[in-house]
Amino acid sequence: MDNFQYIGIAILAVFYGAYFIKMLGQRKKGIKTTQFGKGNKLKKTIVTEKSLQAVSILVVAVEACSIFQGSGAALPGWLRALGLALAAFGTLVFLAAMHTMQDSWRAGIPEKETTALVTEGIFKISRNPAFLGFDSVYIGLCLCFFQGGLLAVSLLGALLLDLQIREEEQFLQQAFGEEYLSYRKKVGRYFLWF
Repeated sequence: MDNFQYIGIAILAVFYGAYFIKMLGQRKKGIKTTQFGKGNKLKKTIVTEKSLQAVSILVVAVEACSIFQGSGAALPGWLRALGLALAAFGTLVFLAAMHTMQDSWRAGIPEKETTALVTEGIFKISRNPAFLGFDSVYIGLCLCFFQGGLLAVSLLGALLLDLQIREEEQFLQQAFGEEYLSYRKKVGRYFLWF
């Protein structure tokens, strides 16, 4: 294994490990983090959430296989380093989002639970920093460990994340009304300007 592979494994471990540690911490408090496909939601919302859940698991498996196989070894070193830097950036953004959300963190739309509208910290520059983190990790690892299968599942994952964001935005508008609309005018979906 080369240094790119070791760093790639470390990024996967921190990114997905943090997700599971957060989920287990919330479970101890009686909070159900995973809300995918639960409740009396619209059929398209359930399909989006269940698809995202399945593809997210598939992406992790393909990322890990790509890293262990040493895919992308023929790519220029600078491109691979750029990919790892982007994946590390995505991990930091994701960690910041989880920390800032505290116990409002959920995966999927919490139909029956009331959470706070989080607009502080990293949420001042991105309405969806956790999704930005996922996309950055997907793109970064794809740049470093490129192979066709990884590209395909990463693109599918990014598309489903975007569909999930749009579903969540409708929910947030209904749940928080003018407060959310005001926030939405100030902060972009992914960045301040985008």
